[in-house]
Amino acid sequence: MATMYNPESTISPYNQVPESAAPLRAPAPEQPAQDSMTATAHSPSPVRQLRHLALGVTLALLGACDTPGGGQRPDSGVATTVETTPGNWQVESERPISRYEMEFAAAEQALQQFDWMRAETALLPLSSLPLDAEDGARLAYLRARIAHVRGREDEALAGLAALEGQPISDPLAYSVYSLHREILSLVGRNLESARLGVPAMLLAPQPEREALKQDIWLALQRCDTTSIATALSTAEDRVWQGWLELALLSQIEQGDLGASLYDWETKYPAHPASYPLPGGLEQLQRDSRTPQRVALVLPLSGRLAPAGRAVRDGYLASYYAARATGAAPAQLLILDTERYPGASEAYLDAVAQGAQLVIGPLRKEAVAELDALPERPVPVLALNRIDTLPLEGAGPLLQLALAPEDEVRRLAELAFGEGARRALLLRPAGAWGDKLEETLVARWRELGGTVANSVRYTGAEEYSDAVKSGLDIAASEERRRRVRDMLASNVEFTPRRRQDIDAVFLLSPGPDEARALKPLLAFHYAGGLPAYAPSGVYGGQPDPRDRDLNGLRLVEIPWLLSEPSALHAALDAAGDTRYPRLNALGADAYLLQSRFAQVQAGDGAVLRGNTGLLTLNPAAQVERDLPLAEFDRGRLVPR
Repeated sequence: MATMYNPESTISPYNQVPESAAPLRAPAPEQPAQDSMTATAHSPSPVRQLRHLALGVTLALLGACDTPGGGQRPDSGVATTVETTPGNWQVESERPISRYEMEFAAAEQALQQFDWMRAETALLPLSSLPLDAEDGARLAYLRARIAHVRGREDEALAGLAALEGQPISDPLAYSVYSLHREILSLVGRNLESARLGVPAMLLAPQPEREALKQDIWLALQRCDTTSIATALSTAEDRVWQGWLELALLSQIEQGDLGASLYDWETKYPAHPASYPLPGGLEQLQRDSRTPQRVALVLPLSGRLAPAGRAVRDGYLASYYAARATGAAPAQLLILDTERYPGASEAYLDAVAQGAQLVIGPLRKEAVAELDALPERPVPVLALNRIDTLPLEGAGPLLQLALAPEDEVRRLAELAFGEGARRALLLRPAGAWGDKLEETLVARWRELGGTVANSVRYTGAEEYSDAVKSGLDIAASEERRRRVRDMLASNVEFTPRRRQDIDAVFLLSPGPDEARALKPLLAFHYAGGLPAYAPSGVYGGQPDPRDRDLNGLRLVEIPWLLSEPSALHAALDAAGDTRYPRLNALGADAYLLQSRFAQVQAGDGAVLRGNTGLLTLNPAAQVERDLPLAEFDRGRLVPR
């Protein structure tokens, strides 16, 4: 059975449900308004007919254009039984295999290994052949994948958009939607990526639908509220409207959120986002209670006192802001970990004083000490991250940290989305550099990138040699020497760097190191390459010396990229804003406390925080998804 590929189509008959008929909380069948039925391969069901209807809304940014379909396959004479329930891919179980299956399969296998040249070679014989609609669409899809593997994202998106209006099988349509969504997400067009998830949802195989729902939700959470509100004002499809309204509701203060979710479910019965609600909202709706007595367990004296106080001040700014809006914050207990023999004693004292949640400690070793406790009767929201899985059965130990590992993973995604495929890594020797390189390279290769070279340095005296080695300038100078010796005279010569590198990852831990290394890229003929770095290269405050970092791209916390808020003003009034990232960490600790039921949803939880878009991984670590920024005339600006 063929589906008309249309990025703006609505597959679900949900749109036909009148609001007046909405039950408060209907049971959750897989497709509430659709009956499974059988038909021959040539008799479209009502659901299929709905698939061919386009929405009145136009996604101009998709730039879609119609491409005439090819010829039809000859009728095999086989009356195929077709299950028309969306997403059931026994749809054409007896359809004839393509006569070009060998070429298609060879290309697929090559692309799984990111070998675009072998894939192109496999498809070359098909270029001049007359193909039917399905084979023509499959060829176009594979060529879009080839363009994506090569870093030609605009070409890939144009090829996918050109498939609009073509009748293709459900499995191929779902593959096209998936690739289209993936590329849009990588290039930062998250609203469009989420929009394509609506028709993709009902083509997806049942085991993949929950993950797809979470992907749609994550894409929406990456969008600012203004963009979502604007999209909602023009949306005509009720499924899409429901997604957008839910995304806006998720930003409401918790005290009002439960009632708002209740109203949303009444308005949108059996919506694909329901059963369960995404991002941990289901758990928050079931249990909106928050801890009534909370202990902040931080180093407030000794060497780490400035860091502990910055976290405390960020937390208190959020705490008092909530109280000013009429919320009833928890009773607060503040303990100085430096006054105890160890973190365990501080934790147990907090429990003895009635704490229902312990926030802290801050030092990594202290978090590991709490992890070793055989029992933790009260949940812990630690403010650092350990490298091992928390001890099972001891009690919740969530970990919120300003971990650079999150940042380099995101850097890999952003650089890949900007078309980079072969990267040079420059990083300091030692455990810190080892860990960041391992994390970045794992994500980079998972995406399909290649590490062209990786160079370590141990000190400032090695910076220039490290850059020179990474760019293989020595090979160019050796060619000059051979030419000079052969001609027995001096020749005019400009060294050249290796030309197969299209991005540089500068894994510097601090601003001074980055300010020394970034100009060296230009000195060694690589000033035109995009360079990416973690947030540590920015001191957190404007600095004239950052002109040396012009053009450097980095991920940074929303707290430092957004317009000043009431929380910023409160901290400014307190007089100490030397550690803005730690202020933001404290503010996010309060956010997680206020949404604690949502956080306990596990790895489905998603919250928009001050240190990034917060998600929980299976190791109970809060991972941060950060936006991209760039130095422009010495100032850090969103990219």
